[in-house]
Amino acid sequence: MTAYLLVGAAIAAEVTATLALRASHGLTKLAPSVVVAVGYVAAFVLLAQALKSLNVGPVYAVWSGLGTVGALVGGAVVFGEPVKPASLIGAALVVGGVAVMYLGGGLSHE
Repeated sequence: MTAYLLVGAAIAAEVTATLALRASHGLTKLAPSVVVAVGYVAAFVLLAQALKSLNVGPVYAVWSGLGTVGALVGGAVVFGEPVKPASLIGAALVVGGVAVMYLGGGLSHE
């Protein structure tokens, strides 16, 4: 269960860093740039710890897929970015693909 929480925290850190990257205006604003650096380092450290006991393929699919959807939602909420129907279809396909990866390979070493 701890490994799953680490994956969730890694996703949150990665989405936070990605949104801060947008707010940093090309890494020209100090505070958001620091959040970018800390967030991405934290995301990879957390992911690395989770991969001690979870399978890399499905975990990476979950991490990258949910991070992608999180960035889409975060961009809309935080920055008012438009979400077009095609983006929603793409997000649904990403989530569906993640589900297939999870069902096909599971997350735990077995």
